[in-house]
Amino acid sequence: MLRHVAAWLSDYFSGFHVFQYLTLRAILAALTALAISLLVGPRMIRWLAEYQVGQRVRSDGPQTHLSKAGTPTMGGALILAAIVAATLLWADLANRFVWIVLLVTVAFGLIGFWDDYLKLVVGNSRGLIARYKYFWQSFAGLGAAIMLYVTAQSPADTTLYVPFFKHVVVPLGLLFVPLTYFVIVGSSNAVNLTDGLDGLAIMPSVLVAGALGVFAYASGNVVFSNYLGIPYIAGAGEVLVICSAIFGAGLGFLWFNTYPAQVFMGDIGALALGAALGVIAVVVRQEIVLFIMGGVFVMETVSVILQVGSFKLRGKRIFRMAPIHHHFELKGWAEPKVIVRFWIITVILVLLGLATLKLR
Repeated sequence: MLRHVAAWLSDYFSGFHVFQYLTLRAILAALTALAISLLVGPRMIRWLAEYQVGQRVRSDGPQTHLSKAGTPTMGGALILAAIVAATLLWADLANRFVWIVLLVTVAFGLIGFWDDYLKLVVGNSRGLIARYKYFWQSFAGLGAAIMLYVTAQSPADTTLYVPFFKHVVVPLGLLFVPLTYFVIVGSSNAVNLTDGLDGLAIMPSVLVAGALGVFAYASGNVVFSNYLGIPYIAGAGEVLVICSAIFGAGLGFLWFNTYPAQVFMGDIGALALGAALGVIAVVVRQEIVLFIMGGVFVMETVSVILQVGSFKLRGKRIFRMAPIHHHFELKGWAEPKVIVRFWIITVILVLLGLATLKLR
């Protein structure tokens, strides 16, 4: 919105031309989202505590988590509001990718909100029934996949690119739709599974969003994309503003979510963040790179799949508890040690993902 206002004002005052620069608007989006999170956060935490919207802790989990009972949750609404506000203020609202990413993020946030509301306010311990939750996730994910396919402007928009190999590309055609669907829904649920310790999910989300912003900027620039050997996606550069908003909102939330957490994000935040990362990766045609950079999310998800599969097939568990971060806690690792080590792993994986820009 402010970009368009600045464009109008630049006809009268040339200094407003500076707001047309994508990099400046990305920085301003990050700062705006950060400021919203820091300013609104304390009030939201007090409001959640006042209305007793608090975390419920499993009795069969790590005993150190019992002290977390009652900690305000649904704080992901703060992340969602900061991302949406910063994006609407600084992004080019005529860009199709901006609206698709925003709609997906909000849609998954609403699904998470309803799940949290049923569990924490209504008192339904099951929350949103799994099949209904998956149905609405599928509806939103499939809708986004179809929108991206229908509005594709070049073959590059629907081609799968394999990192580290410059000439290994797979034209997907209609297969683009199911792939996009699985990336969005899978990423959303993977982040949700990771959100079990203070700051464990938000910091990797921030790091991956920042890296995807680099890919978005390069993919949306003809010169950079040609030089780096990555696909040129017209309009993808504007997604950098959303990535920056996620970065700023995430850091602001981490201020309150760091150990010991004053607030948890809940499904409203985790599902929205995961879906946002998934659809952004699709837009910039880096689904495989997302799999690499989001390795912690992948590890958490695989640990749950292996645990459930092993118990059903053999009647035995592989891990002491799943997702795997609880396994390390039950082995005696202190919660901050698990969190920081998973952050370090994410930094390494994100750097590896960024290395694919040159190693092709």
